[in-house]
Amino acid sequence: TPPTIQRHCLARRSRHKQPTNHQIQNPKTPKTKIMSNLAMRPVLPSRGVAKVKNVLSGDTVVLLGKASSPNAKAPEVVFTFERVTAPRMASKANSNLDEPAAFPAREWLRNQVVGKSVSFETRKQGATAGDRVYGLLFFTNPADGSQLNLAVESVRHGFATPKVFGVDNDSSSADKKNSGSAADDGGDAAASIDDYERQLQTAFQEAKQQKVGIHSDVPLVRQLKNAGDDFQTLTLVEQTKKLCTKATLKVVIEYVFDGSRYRVQAVDDQLSSAGLQYASFTLLLAGVSSPRLGNPRLNPPSATEPFAEEAKQFVELRLLHRELEVTLHGTDKSGVCVVGTVHHPKGNIAVELLKNGFARMSDWSVRMMSPMDVPALRIAENGAKRTNTGVWHSYQPPQISGASQIIGTVVEIVTGDTLSILPNGVPYDSEERLKKISLASVRAPRVGNVRAGREDEPYSHECKDRLRVLTVGKSVKVTVHYEREIPIGGKTEKRQFGTFAVGKREDIGEVLITEGLAITQRHRDDDERSPRYDELVAAEALAKAAKKGIHSEKEYVARKPIDLMDPKKAKSYSGSLMRSGTIKAVVEYVFNGSRCKLMVPGENCNIMFAPANIRVPQPSPSPGSKTAGKPAEPFGDASKRHARLTILQRTVEITCTGVTMGGVITGDIFVGSGAQRRDYSMELVAAGLATVDQRKIDYGEAPQSMIDAQLAAQKNKTGIWSIEPKVVEAPKTATTAAPTPTGATTSIRLSEICSGNHFFYHVVGDDSTKVVEDSMKTFTANNGTDGAPIDAKVGKPVAALFDDGTGKSWYRAKIVEKPEGQKVRVLFLDHGNVATVPLATHLRPLDVTLGPDRIPPVAKEAELALTLVRPISDDEGIDAARMLQSLAWGKNLTAKNFGEVEGKAQLALEDADATSSTSINEQLIAAGLARVVKPQAVKSFATKIRRGNAVVELAAELNVAQEAAKKLRAGMWRYGDIGDEDEEE
Repeated sequence: TPPTIQRHCLARRSRHKQPTNHQIQNPKTPKTKIMSNLAMRPVLPSRGVAKVKNVLSGDTVVLLGKASSPNAKAPEVVFTFERVTAPRMASKANSNLDEPAAFPAREWLRNQVVGKSVSFETRKQGATAGDRVYGLLFFTNPADGSQLNLAVESVRHGFATPKVFGVDNDSSSADKKNSGSAADDGGDAAASIDDYERQLQTAFQEAKQQKVGIHSDVPLVRQLKNAGDDFQTLTLVEQTKKLCTKATLKVVIEYVFDGSRYRVQAVDDQLSSAGLQYASFTLLLAGVSSPRLGNPRLNPPSATEPFAEEAKQFVELRLLHRELEVTLHGTDKSGVCVVGTVHHPKGNIAVELLKNGFARMSDWSVRMMSPMDVPALRIAENGAKRTNTGVWHSYQPPQISGASQIIGTVVEIVTGDTLSILPNGVPYDSEERLKKISLASVRAPRVGNVRAGREDEPYSHECKDRLRVLTVGKSVKVTVHYEREIPIGGKTEKRQFGTFAVGKREDIGEVLITEGLAITQRHRDDDERSPRYDELVAAEALAKAAKKGIHSEKEYVARKPIDLMDPKKAKSYSGSLMRSGTIKAVVEYVFNGSRCKLMVPGENCNIMFAPANIRVPQPSPSPGSKTAGKPAEPFGDASKRHARLTILQRTVEITCTGVTMGGVITGDIFVGSGAQRRDYSMELVAAGLATVDQRKIDYGEAPQSMIDAQLAAQKNKTGIWSIEPKVVEAPKTATTAAPTPTGATTSIRLSEICSGNHFFYHVVGDDSTKVVEDSMKTFTANNGTDGAPIDAKVGKPVAALFDDGTGKSWYRAKIVEKPEGQKVRVLFLDHGNVATVPLATHLRPLDVTLGPDRIPPVAKEAELALTLVRPISDDEGIDAARMLQSLAWGKNLTAKNFGEVEGKAQLALEDADATSSTSINEQLIAAGLARVVKPQAVKSFATKIRRGNAVVELAAELNVAQEAAKKLRAGMWRYGDIGDEDEEE
């Protein structure tokens, strides 16, 4: 067997010098001398067998030897045919233009020998040959098994010419002397050369006679076209898909940069019409990315990545100078390189690279491939990871802290791809019990942040709402795949990522991506990802093709709901909400057990809502709150957690019945549907997490069923009622009069008249007035009369300075309006009067012990029941107020309570000292300064209280007085009946 190419080092070419440590130690085998390590020229034995790695031109090839060890690089030698020259190939030196027939010559030789074993005979090498070896190559004729001389055959086909015309023995002898490897062959070598020359001359004459190759009338002259300079790569991709059969392009791999980047030349004649038949471009192998070789020309030079040499050699042995078909998918983001798949008859080179650990999957390029081709790549990469092969030699599977599989209930949708889950069997006694988990390999559009000046990304609300509908309140199965440290503010949070399965849907993330509401996460090549990543990418491709959601070409119209959180807007729109009856809404946020922010889709508005009949304890301040807030009351946090678990982000039904001064819409809220529909307020009261508002009980407005539920909770000592009240000996304090029960009478005195039917009053015999006055005098003595800095918010209790004629003193007040400038409008809680005072000098913080939550306001707000008057700005409104003042001011009055409307007691007043039983309500109406409310309002009011008959009776008496006023043309009736417009006023 002829010896193969091997590496050896020679200090000198002299045979007489003894070999050193770096020389061959066996002088009996001089034919095994080959290349030196760095400085010496390559040396081959006189005869041998080698494999052809690639073909440089029609007369030059690169021979590949056998590596000395499995991990060593195989030696290479540039081998040129002796005494033969072929046309020069196109390069930058000759303006990318071939010499005639240069390309066919190279292609003929390439087709004959690339990747095959050939026999060689060396004729010239070493110092006289430069960096290559000259000699003869032989290959086996597949027809008869004979050995054919490639140089002679190349001349015969017209792809090369002899360097010497005619046989010259002297020159042959000279060549023989200069040939280091043939020196020992003596006369046999000379005879062989003479025979070789005769064969060349004979083949040359045959080629000329047949006019083949170079000798043809019009030999092929190829004009090489380079991507970027002569054409755009995107044009090549488009023309390939348009002109080539099955959209595949026939190419030759000219050079291998690394395992996944090649220099490629198109040889497909189908592109000739587009002028791209000989296009040269860089091809990026789709779906994979191999380690890069270092670049010594950079400053500083870049290092070669591990396994880069092995990957390059792996590809060269299989693809270099092979004619293959490729499918072009597109270009990289720079538009310079083409991304494509190489089709090899024996398999997929990308799969083989991954299988042997010479590449990683490339997320960005795998998206260009057909989804059917991706699973094979993923299986190959996973196999390399599992066996720690190649680039994965130090790979460790992701370590999961805690269980890798969680079954629980979704409590909250944090973002469009992150959920809070309460695992099964875990009590919800703290927010720390919830697990925040994100969808693996899914990226949802981000909701904006007004404070940070960041706007909503398109479809962010739609994605979050769809995820809410799919998961909130439902049991989910989460398979955790990996964890990452997520930066949040100045800290990091370890976040788990997994696949969520709900019911028959095995992956909620895939549902969002399929509907065009989310996209797959662009991972780095070494990042962990979902095992279903390829399915997610395929779903995204389908959504793109269908132009759904995010991928739509239509302009996105952002959702702009009406914000009714402002008190003025809430009061303006509250009437519309009350008339709408039962409304569906979505709970967006809960502040405590009852107060929440709602989105009303039917009305396209956001409102603040609270159940009308209950009160819940104060919870702890929200995490991250900048203000300290009030301390939590017993069961305040439990009540809020119940709200989060029961109504947060659920679709609920509400009925609106009123609106508070702070703009909170009040009413009833119902959770669930069908047989599961239930009153949320009743649920809180029955669980001992809320109490029925005592005022509603006193006025008879609280449903009896809710009162019964509270009594049952008290009896069972549930929730709030489990706490034993503390008995503390304390000095006697003021006894604040309770609101007058419905239907009962009490003695009162007016403290402030706001209009002809609107006033504040004190209950006669209520000693709280004196206690509050004494307390505020003490407050004034302790603090003086200078103002102090205060956070002026509407609805905030404060101490306000007022001069009643005896000197300035502090009084309890509440900010009701904050107009432009440095003044605020306050309501004095214990007297009912309103004043506009300077912010800096007339306000200061009120002691907690004097707050209205500890000592209720002494002045009670009320209206004349079933009575309407003109506003105070009208003359008749002034007259009505003055008549009320003359009839009631400074007198003890008997007040009969009929209920409450919007926090105002509805009273019928009589002069306690008068002999007549005619009420002040009736006297105002009889004078034509007031009128009776409409029958519909009477009926509505009567149905809300327990003693509705008393309301009907009062309405009848007032209507009699009104008819008499109409006949007498008194007051507002002097011009006859008032119109509908006046009625609305």
